[in-house]
Amino acid sequence: MVDKLRFDDEVVIVTGAGSGLGRAYALELAARGAKLVVNDLGGSTDGKGSDASAASRVVAEIEAGGGEAVASFDSVATPAGGKAIVDAAIDKWGRLDALISNAGILRDRSYAKLDLDEARSVVDVHFWGGGFYVAQPAFAAMKESGRGGRILLTTSASGLLGNFGQASYGAAKMGLVGLMRTLRIEGEKAGIKVNALAPIAGTRLTGAPVDDDAPKGPGKVAPIAVALAHAQCPTNGEIYMAGAGWYSRVMIGVTEGWVSPDATAETILANWDKVSDASTYSEPRSAGDISTIMRSITG
Repeated sequence: MVDKLRFDDEVVIVTGAGSGLGRAYALELAARGAKLVVNDLGGSTDGKGSDASAASRVVAEIEAGGGEAVASFDSVATPAGGKAIVDAAIDKWGRLDALISNAGILRDRSYAKLDLDEARSVVDVHFWGGGFYVAQPAFAAMKESGRGGRILLTTSASGLLGNFGQASYGAAKMGLVGLMRTLRIEGEKAGIKVNALAPIAGTRLTGAPVDDDAPKGPGKVAPIAVALAHAQCPTNGEIYMAGAGWYSRVMIGVTEGWVSPDATAETILANWDKVSDASTYSEPRSAGDISTIMRSITG
């Protein structure tokens, strides 16, 4: 038997928790004893408007189950909104143990036809909002507390691998991976673990909402989000992908490549197969690891 992971007396913020993945995360965390800040602006999928009922409904669900939660209707897309979300946790319970940065919007358009104002709004929510406006004050609060904490950023297969019509969304989501790698290094001594999750589920944002417990429902992603938000989380600075009961780690690898101090563009192309051969590769943990890998290969 594996002991059930509990969050008794711990405080967790989940952004975008009014529906879909965020709601599934919040309900599962509350069932395990966490005190929740349920954040959701309540806007449309493209970020327009607001509606306090989304977050309020989830808070009511948590309270009906005997849990504790407060609603936050602040936007993640402004520094003031991000700080207010973190302050909601500190003001209510005096601590913050984990942040799941999940809020997002979509404004898909092919790159050639991309409206820059629309692109900026997507980046503001996902990259600046999720990665800086909320995560930075959360990181600072965790560091100051001396207890450490866990931050889970939300990336996407569209950022890691690309997807037609999602240039701004994909760029923001891959940018969060770079941020996560740096926060792993900067937070390690303070006991702050930062990871990234690429969820796959039918939600309002994807245009195919399904019940939590459906084969492709948000409930099938919630277990790994909970694990990554828990104090027993064994990993730091990694990327995971999950959906439909499938859980996997995503790796960034460097091939062994081809070495030639006298290389020219022509000889590199002539040896392109060796440059690109992925049969042997290394998995660097930081930018500093690249120097070590290069020295081991070039001598």
